[in-house]
Amino acid sequence: MKKRVLTGLQPSGTLHIGNYFGSLKPLVDLSVDKGNETTIMVADYHALTSVREPNMLRDYTNRIVKDYLAAGVDPDSVTIFRQSDNPFHMEMAWVLNCMVTVPFLMQAHSYKDKVAKGLDANAGLFTYPMLMAADILLYDTDYVPVGEDQRQHIEYAREAVTKFNAAYGDILKAPKEMIIKKVGVVPGTDGQKMSKSYKNTIPVFGTKEEIQKAVMSIVTDSSGGLPLNVYNIHKVVYEALGKSEKDLDALYEEHSGKYKALKDALTDDIDSLVAPMRTKRDDISDEQVNAILKAGAEKAKAIAGAKMKEVRQSIGIT
Repeated sequence: MKKRVLTGLQPSGTLHIGNYFGSLKPLVDLSVDKGNETTIMVADYHALTSVREPNMLRDYTNRIVKDYLAAGVDPDSVTIFRQSDNPFHMEMAWVLNCMVTVPFLMQAHSYKDKVAKGLDANAGLFTYPMLMAADILLYDTDYVPVGEDQRQHIEYAREAVTKFNAAYGDILKAPKEMIIKKVGVVPGTDGQKMSKSYKNTIPVFGTKEEIQKAVMSIVTDSSGGLPLNVYNIHKVVYEALGKSEKDLDALYEEHSGKYKALKDALTDDIDSLVAPMRTKRDDISDEQVNAILKAGAEKAKAIAGAKMKEVRQSIGIT
């Protein structure tokens, strides 16, 4: 039987190269594997934890679908849908919220990290892991591609399964994380994990000028010949271009201490990687996006609806 693979991204900003290597590229690779039944969710309800501008949210949703298509996702073989088009997600999240405790949710790394950085600790951010669990469990998902830093989200989903099944029987399937080991955490311009929340990103579909501006802002250590933050990003891009790490090391040795030259080289390599996708993206119409989301929602609701019916019967709500 085909394995079900599900993933999603928030439409909460312009996608960056961390998103590309951590989600888009692995999804393209997975979608080619006919042994998988792949589903992609545009997580617009999740985005409400940070986005407060409705027109911006609509625009980001449209953009992110174009980004998936430009990266090589085939909508004929992959289900792409918008989270808000499927009301079963919110219903399932409430059921799962009733399965776990407040102290349990307080241990979530993403919640603690954002609070520590002074970001708005709204209730949606706090219960985020259970909505994410609902996203996964409604589809009897086998694998969820995530970065190493997101492993805990899948562990939370499994804990919700344990709690629910202990109370109501063997209804929910426990998912497994699919860690993209070669990529791991893509560093941002400040050396931390690349994240829109940290404002340290490099846009994946930006113009070359926009990419260059972001690359030039990468924090460097002037005390050494090797700018580690630049190198760590460059290493990921170099591998995607099919170039060897040995050649990259030679480049950095040749330009030791010449940070601008190395940043220029990184800019050129990123642009070389994304330019063909950027051209393809420009040719995708809004009408195509709407048609894809409509078809995807119908498929998603059929699967999630069947699971929600089973859950309702098990908890006594029919």
